[in-house]
This record gives sequence, C-alpha cells and structure tokens, in this order.
Amino acid sequence: MHITFSKSAVERISPYLEDGTKKLKLLHDTEGCGCVVSGVPAIQLIDSPSVDDVQSQGDPFPFWYETRHSVYYEPQMKIDYDVDRHSFSLKSDNQIYTTHLRFLTETD
Repeated sequence: MHITFSKSAVERISPYLEDGTKKLKLLHDTEGCGCVVSGVPAIQLIDSPSVDDVQSQGDPFPFWYETRHSVYYEPQMKIDYDVDRHSFSLKSDNQIYTTHLRFLTETD
C-alpha cells in the first residue's frame, strides 16, 4: 500500500511529526459501526506501532497500517487537505473513500 500526500496535506500534518516522536497510521476505524466491513478510514498519530502494524512508504511520510485491513483499500491512494473546508480526503484513481477523513491526534 502506498499513499501520496498532497502539498496541503503535508503542510497540515508536518507540524505534528516535526519532533520525530509521533508516527502516522492509516486506521480502519470500526468503533460504533457494528461491523468491520462498515469501518471508516482515519489517520492517527501514534507513539509506536502495535504488534499487528506494518510500515509502508508514503510520499513523503511513511505510515503504519494493519495488514488485515488492507483488503479495504487500493494499493495506490492519495490524502489531500482542503484548506477552505478544513477537511482531509482519501481517494484513489478509482474512488473516493471519504472527503471527511478524520485526523486523530493526542488531543482527540
């Protein structure tokens, strides 16, 4: 899996990663969904990966994800940030996963 981050997404996320203590994770959030298939994607800041996480190279950020959730996503995706709407989106050449991608920080 590979994620390319747009310039606006890089500008929005970079301050959270500057000191090197946090990492990014593509999270397949199923809380409150009732079923793993109904999960929604989110990006999350983590201190360290869990046992089930694998690292993937993104452009420019590497990120972690759980391999069992990779079935829900395409191999090449893009994360963008709309400055006017204050909203991230996750999409591929074939579909839009969400235009309201949650960015979970330690304050969320």
